[in-house]
Amino acid sequence: MKLSEIEPALALSPLDGRYQSQTSPLTEYLSEAALNRERMRVEVEWMILLANGFDGNGLQAIIPGVTPFTEAEQRYLRSIPEAFGKDGIAELKAIEEVTHHDVKAVEYYIDRRLDAAAEQLGTDTELARLKPLVHFACTSEDINNLSYARCVKDAVQQIWLPAAQELVDYIKDRAEEFKDLSMLSLTHGQPATPTTLGKELAVFAYRLGRQIKHIELQEYLGKINGATGTFGAHVAALPDVDWLAVSQEFVTNRMHLTWNPLTTQIESHDWQAELYGSISHLNRILHNLATDSWMYISRGVFAQTPVKGATGSSTMPHKVNPIRFENAEANLEISCSFFDTLGATLTETRWQRDLTDSTTQRNIGSAFGYALLALDNLLGGLKSVHPNHAVIQRELQENWEVLGEPIQTAMRAAALEGRSGMDNPYERVKELMRGHAIDQETVESFISTIDFDDETSSRLKRLRPESYVGIAGRLVNFD
Repeated sequence: MKLSEIEPALALSPLDGRYQSQTSPLTEYLSEAALNRERMRVEVEWMILLANGFDGNGLQAIIPGVTPFTEAEQRYLRSIPEAFGKDGIAELKAIEEVTHHDVKAVEYYIDRRLDAAAEQLGTDTELARLKPLVHFACTSEDINNLSYARCVKDAVQQIWLPAAQELVDYIKDRAEEFKDLSMLSLTHGQPATPTTLGKELAVFAYRLGRQIKHIELQEYLGKINGATGTFGAHVAALPDVDWLAVSQEFVTNRMHLTWNPLTTQIESHDWQAELYGSISHLNRILHNLATDSWMYISRGVFAQTPVKGATGSSTMPHKVNPIRFENAEANLEISCSFFDTLGATLTETRWQRDLTDSTTQRNIGSAFGYALLALDNLLGGLKSVHPNHAVIQRELQENWEVLGEPIQTAMRAAALEGRSGMDNPYERVKELMRGHAIDQETVESFISTIDFDDETSSRLKRLRPESYVGIAGRLVNFD
């Protein structure tokens, strides 16, 4: 039997198969069904605005001959997208198989509900007569750009941002917990000035927090202005209406987006490029966190808590692999590739319209899906590791040479104060420590040969690799 013949259809993407449980919350906002539901919302809200007016003019239709909708009629119209479920999805699919046009299929789907309105509202309703109000003066992109903007805005604010903030909050908590836990730094992979684990985690929390602030302030633009952005059909049909005001009212106060007054047939997608660039940047910071964590595990600084019953290797029973961090790396790279492509391609169109953005935007859900999956990977990975104090302490004790920096810096300070015998501090410490095994006795003996004042000499001799961390603990609390 062919796998393609199995019903219900097997998932082609792992986001809808293996990882469905982690990514399913995005289905509510970024699936094809969610987009169609939002298209219905845009269509019915446009109808309500045209029928009932705005700005305190009471029940005054914008279009002559249209009777303002009653409260019951408005509830009925708004129930169309709210009731859109399994049966509606199948019905809409059947309509689109005839129209070969997704937005036109939505228009006909709504028409059917208007034809059936009297069954619920009674024969007095004029909704069936008002079918010409559906999609009035609209091009498909009037509906699509608003629907996509609302879908993406909700996905970011309801799903992605809370997940990202949960991860950052967890990192902040661990940074505070380990702010005074000294550890050896490695610069260029070589022993360097010690730091604290908390401070290193705080660096990531700070970097991620900046990007989250950018994303929280993101604008989501929308337009409703006709086939080439000129309001041509609007003015030709009803020249006395202030269509600019109607458009701004609808986008700003009804759709809760930022109004874009100047577009071609499509909204220019610049806000999408900005948003996806910010998320892609944040993804790359997370990628850095994933690789650093992986290397801390490899080095032994992080110990992993095995998952009961889990298999690390099919042939080596002892292994506990850092798979969450490896999965995060891969999923972040895939997410970035989607977001980078979206940002690069959506901002271009041939003259007033081409269709490249239509198929491209259908991948927005995949971009967010892999990003959300990576957040889940990373949070799970961080929760599965803890500091290996024995390894951390051993590394510090094996690298007394890192105290060469404070000694030569103290010599420089003494020289600047006019104290003699402080010539060539860097070179003298380098000769002592570079390429040699250094221990506490070596360091203290060298300090004794330098003509420091008693307080400086005593202070330097009290230094230990684990205490040479500056004000790392205090830095953790910067936000």
